[in-house]
Amino acid sequence: MPPKVTALPVKRKFGETMRDDAWWVQPLLVFTVFSSFILYSTWAVLFGAEAAVSANLLSPFFSPLLFWPSHHALIESPGAPGFWPDFLIYSPAMLVMWMPVSFRLTCYYYRGAYYKAFWADPVACSVGEPRNSYLGERHLPLIMQNLHRYTLPFALLLLVFLTKDAWNALWFESTAGTGDYDQFGVSIGTLVLTTNVVLLSLYTFGCHSLRHLVGGGLDILSGRPLRKKAYDCVTWCNKSHMRFAWFSLVWVALTDVYVRLCATGVFIDWRLF
Repeated sequence: MPPKVTALPVKRKFGETMRDDAWWVQPLLVFTVFSSFILYSTWAVLFGAEAAVSANLLSPFFSPLLFWPSHHALIESPGAPGFWPDFLIYSPAMLVMWMPVSFRLTCYYYRGAYYKAFWADPVACSVGEPRNSYLGERHLPLIMQNLHRYTLPFALLLLVFLTKDAWNALWFESTAGTGDYDQFGVSIGTLVLTTNVVLLSLYTFGCHSLRHLVGGGLDILSGRPLRKKAYDCVTWCNKSHMRFAWFSLVWVALTDVYVRLCATGVFIDWRLF
């Protein structure tokens, strides 16, 4: 009987592969969408604060709104708070953006997406990568990814404020210019902000850390009907975690664009009733 021959692993050069499909499409698409979002959101946060509010609409990039001359602000202020350094550009979004950024940056799904698209680690399955070693998430800077579970409470808290913003979008001025938003109604902006809350909720509730928190401490869930129901709901969201991650990311940007266009007079927030 001839001896069994075992093939050694093939060491491929960067980008080298035997695949004949368009493997590069997905990482290129991820790189393009993610980069576009980062560039736009950075501009909006640093230089677009003046157009973050339009009547009863508030951009999700700036929620919760702190220290700003607006009725949406938790602390109405003519500008930067006293503790803000004079040499830094002030935008109220800079006080709150760390909550959604830290949650998404350490998200279990997004890690795999941007590891491939930005670091080519590897760029795709069976495709050569540009390095010979891999330290994993046990060393800096990737060990910071383990903070994801601790960012979850802030993501859940953010949903509370965004829900409040959607509620505020249901109330309009009975008399223009008075600042009294006491007339109930629904506009395109109301639907835009509400959709934003729904998509972000589906993404957040599908979080792997939340799923473990809800049902990870029990071996048998059948004896805990309420907890099992919650676990099933989180599991349902988790199955589409990737879709909700991208839908919510794109919609957050589109929501900011809509509020900004209304604030600058390009659009009129058409009221349905």
